[in-house]
Amino acid sequence: MADLFDTVPRDPAGAAAPRPLADRLRPRSLSEVIGQEQVLSPEGPLGAMLAAHSLSSLILWGPPGVGKTTIARLLAAETDLAFVQISAIFTGVPDLKKVFEAARIRRQNGQGTLLFVDEIHRFNKAQQDGFLPHMEDGTILLVGATTENPSFELNAALLSRAQVIILDRLSLADLERLAQRAEKELGRALPLKGEAREAMLEMADGDGRALLNLIEQVSAWKVDHALDRDELAKRLMRRAARYDKSGDEHYNLISALHKSVRGSDPDAALYWFARMLEGGEDPRFLARRLTRMAVEDIGLADPQAQDVCLAGWQTYERLGSPEGELALAEAVVYLALAPKSNAVYVAYKAARAAAKETGSLMPPKHILNAPTRLMKDVGYGAGYAYDHDAEDGFSGQDYFPEGMRRPVWYAPPERGFERELKKRVDYFAKLRVKRQG
Repeated sequence: MADLFDTVPRDPAGAAAPRPLADRLRPRSLSEVIGQEQVLSPEGPLGAMLAAHSLSSLILWGPPGVGKTTIARLLAAETDLAFVQISAIFTGVPDLKKVFEAARIRRQNGQGTLLFVDEIHRFNKAQQDGFLPHMEDGTILLVGATTENPSFELNAALLSRAQVIILDRLSLADLERLAQRAEKELGRALPLKGEAREAMLEMADGDGRALLNLIEQVSAWKVDHALDRDELAKRLMRRAARYDKSGDEHYNLISALHKSVRGSDPDAALYWFARMLEGGEDPRFLARRLTRMAVEDIGLADPQAQDVCLAGWQTYERLGSPEGELALAEAVVYLALAPKSNAVYVAYKAARAAAKETGSLMPPKHILNAPTRLMKDVGYGAGYAYDHDAEDGFSGQDYFPEGMRRPVWYAPPERGFERELKKRVDYFAKLRVKRQG
């Protein structure tokens, strides 16, 4: 796949042919790359590798249009390696064998090979394993590019032999620098007012290639005045925000929504909720996750939170989109502002862990039913105290297996309704000590 900043051999026969703006602005050295200072600076991982002349295999992880192919190509130039580019989408096993054989011959002739694999996560696990021996014997230096989380998409064996480099989406400042570079190349300023220029940068959504495409469109317009934001919007269709409902971005956004709710920030929670809806997320998925948030992060601090989520879910099912989404938005705000507690969640996990460890312990005999004479003879039900007959309706008996030390798992905080539940927990704890003493 071609990249925003690729450098390719020039075709003299086509030298006079029109060249896209992205092609004309391709950097010729790493110092010309806009953005990614966190990895390219002398203190960054790539800068340090180049300074030490010890480039290793890499996985470049980042969104589209941030220069993954550019950086790979320029790394090859910096280290005098032959640059070979393939795409996992179009490359099969026979093609890979040819690439590896060519790299082996090249190595015998004294030159190394930097093999750039675009969309490397598209290769299956077996195909990924095929790279390992050629990486280990030095036939290739692998640089893979992916927009997906390598932890989920790449083999552990492959990851152990390559360093993951995270590339960030371009900031508005980076995009502005790119726009200025484009204007210098074009020889004229874009016919945009300040607010329209800012809107164009936002439309690029951190993607440098997308920005240059927009600039090329705008620069071709024949206008006699600077356009404002509304005029720009009429001429350009806004680029859809990057969102893959089945990919890494899906999990990033739901994580952002969940943590905003947990952090009691209704505005941030609404923003991430809206981002997911705008990206085409199924509102039913959001309804299900909101209900989980109510159970996990609010719990008994506000027992009504779960009911609000279920009611919003049911309202959506009856009204559909877009009216029903407002009910889910109300649930988002309610959850964000509700008192938070994960006391039941923590207690439940502790109880599950204990159940796995002590799964063979029998209940104490005094709480076992004895429907037969034999069971009564061996002590089932003997000594059971019927709580309704006890003082205060509480016998204080021990219901854990014999020999198991009594734990304390549920520890409600003094927040919301759990403040009242804490009083009850403390009350029964004191009574239990008194009854058992």
